[in-house]
Amino acid sequence: MRVSDGMTSPVLMIGPNHTLRQAARLMAARKVGAAIVRDVDGEGYTILTERDVLMSVAAGQNPDVELVGDHVARDVVFADPGWPLTEAAGAMLRGGFRHLIVCDRGDVAGVLSMRDVVRCWSTQRVSV
Repeated sequence: MRVSDGMTSPVLMIGPNHTLRQAARLMAARKVGAAIVRDVDGEGYTILTERDVLMSVAAGQNPDVELVGDHVARDVVFADPGWPLTEAAGAMLRGGFRHLIVCDRGDVAGVLSMRDVVRCWSTQRVSV
């Protein structure tokens, strides 16, 4: 199975100037654990996850004031839709994160979560 078999598309895209509360509301409404953020410098993409929001709130920061751009991942790993799921899962395990931005020719094509990988593998085992 490939990344394209498991990725979620379309993705939730937000801006770096959204507050964490706005981002959390959008993520909750879409029932997703991550949002793609246009890089703060305007070049490329980064990601905000539910874990980023949780860490900010746990640190006592105000989600109505804190901006998404101050809480996004800085070292992002991008997956290709053609990667095998094993390669994507390995990247997530090595990096200690649960979401990958999937890019096809420089454009965001989707998001792959570890949950998506497990779902694909579980479905594959059941159908065999």
